[in-house]
Amino acid sequence: MPFGSPANWGATPEERRRAQPADTLLDGPIAHFDRAITVHAPAALAYRWLCQISVAPYSYDLLDNLGRRSPSTLTPGADELAPGDKLIVFELTEVEPGHQLTGRTFAESEKVFGPVAATYSVEPIDETSCRMLCRIIVTSKGFRGRLKEFLLGWGDLVMMRKQLLTLKKYAERDARLGHLS
Repeated sequence: MPFGSPANWGATPEERRRAQPADTLLDGPIAHFDRAITVHAPAALAYRWLCQISVAPYSYDLLDNLGRRSPSTLTPGADELAPGDKLIVFELTEVEPGHQLTGRTFAESEKVFGPVAATYSVEPIDETSCRMLCRIIVTSKGFRGRLKEFLLGWGDLVMMRKQLLTLKKYAERDARLGHLS
């Protein structure tokens, strides 16, 4: 691609090679996009912030939240997620509390995006920092699949980068202020 590839933002080669639960949710040819960022906050706090995507998208609120601002404080209970719960455009298929969320687009979303799966995770580095990761899987069969892969890849890169940077900002702020619960 002449403008680079939307396949990776911030993920290390090892993180890109590692299997994720979303890898098994779609059949046929697939493409995957990895996004990752270091968060200078304890993994438990970063995970709570990651779960806030059950409340709001945390990217560009004007575009993807009808102009409503995503909350700047933790929503009680937002991290109490289970398979079957809906997040933005996904239905959760697997939840590992404190570590990862995996889901696949629900029927209404597939009408717009086609089949898409994602795994979000938080991995500790040490007691005060962690990595926040997301892998997006899309079908990539035929011309329409490759076109969707291209468009969704670039669109996701813009939106996911903003989402992860926003979640990082709030988790690090809360860690600095001592709001660890």
